[in-house]
Amino acid sequence: MKFKLNIIFALFFTIVYVNRLQAQEKAFPKKGEGITLFLKRHNRVGASYQKHFIELNKNKLGKGNALQMGVKYTLPPLQGKEAVATTSKQANYEPLFGKELASYKVTSSELKGACFYLVSGHGGPDPGAIGRIGKIELHEDEYAYDIVLRLARNLMMKGAKVHIIIQDAKDGIRNDKYLKNSKRETCMGSPIPFNQIQRLKQRSDKINALFKQDKYAYKRAIFVHVDSRSKSRQLDVFFYHQNKNTQSKQLAKTMRSTFAHKYKMHQPGRGFSGTVDKRDLYVLRHTTPASLFVELGNIQNSFDQQRFIPSDNRQALANWLCDGFVTDYNRYKKKTQ
Repeated sequence: MKFKLNIIFALFFTIVYVNRLQAQEKAFPKKGEGITLFLKRHNRVGASYQKHFIELNKNKLGKGNALQMGVKYTLPPLQGKEAVATTSKQANYEPLFGKELASYKVTSSELKGACFYLVSGHGGPDPGAIGRIGKIELHEDEYAYDIVLRLARNLMMKGAKVHIIIQDAKDGIRNDKYLKNSKRETCMGSPIPFNQIQRLKQRSDKINALFKQDKYAYKRAIFVHVDSRSKSRQLDVFFYHQNKNTQSKQLAKTMRSTFAHKYKMHQPGRGFSGTVDKRDLYVLRHTTPASLFVELGNIQNSFDQQRFIPSDNRQALANWLCDGFVTDYNRYKKKTQ
């Protein structure tokens, strides 16, 4: 009986101790974060967490309950199911994917040891190319971002380390045909400048800083865009690589081969005319890892629009890009073994 009482007492002490640790958990906000994204990043979603957070930190918040840089805020304790197996859940949880898809399982180790830097084109004050269907505007940054999120999730499920460089605190993976436009996007929490060169420098610098920190042998960056040409010009997906970078060129060729193979499987007889070229683009010149620049088609052309307007097609593009990375990584491992 005494032994049982000791066990019960030990369990009670452990629960109380863990709860105290949770109650005392603190963290600094990232630049550009509000309360919602800050709490979401720490696996605390919902109005009750926000209310509790404001009560705990009412003397540290700025005007309109704004978070202040350099201030460490107390996080409300995790409750209910969220308090169970917190570590394992957080290890497979990415709030940027949206509430329904934030949790994911690592289903294979195909990309274990690989690291990726994913950049969706434009964002913030710059919508990029704008296409139209009647009165509906199609903004390049919204469609590129959705495909990048889907690609990121695929890569993570295969065991890769992934950095999502351009982020939107509200938009997760969306299944709408016509994606709502916004200017919320940040460069990993930092506001995106209006000036084009500053925008490109910001994301290139962020990639290079992360590149220095990441201890992976295989590191690749991808920039996802949608081109704009005359309405009559139909284009297949095409790829640009860095000048004088053999790994970048090989990646571009691998991606093209992957897409050609996929079209042959799913649309026999269609053919694939996507190209591979080098191009002197700012982000390709100024990023350290072997990088790939992808143009998904012509946002003005009605046929090309169907490549990314249906959500299933956006998922297919993400799947094919992921398959291309798997093929490239396997080739890299064979060469280095």
